Amino acid sequence: MGVLRTFDRRREPRTPLDLPLLVWGVDTQGERFLQEAHARDISLSGALLSGLDADLKSGDVIGILYGKKKARYRVVWVRYDEMGDKMQAALHRLESDACPWLDLLTKEAAESPPPTDRPTP
Repeated sequence: MGVLRTFDRRREPRTPLDLPLLVWGVDTQGERFLQEAHARDISLSGALLSGLDADLKSGDVIGILYGKKKARYRVVWVRYDEMGDKMQAALHRLESDACPWLDLLTKEAAESPPPTDRPTP
């Protein structure tokens, strides 16, 4: 049997945080929605949203409010969570908008040790 390899297509590292935020947009039925959700596995250009009630599809643009900062994100994919009652959505930030959690990523990078090329003795 061959070797199973998984490749990560992500261009940026993800930070495993759980951020409460507000999400708004228009669902697949054309209805506006505003709800609380959580962002996990955040990066400069994306996140994984969980706890969504709204029915979304790939390509939709939604807004996120984290603290006092907001940004627009394009939905990359959607699926039901493990319980099958809420949606999860992978998001990619529109380049014209600033990352709302940039300060968290900067703080995380400053607290983590720099990578080394040599093994530690």
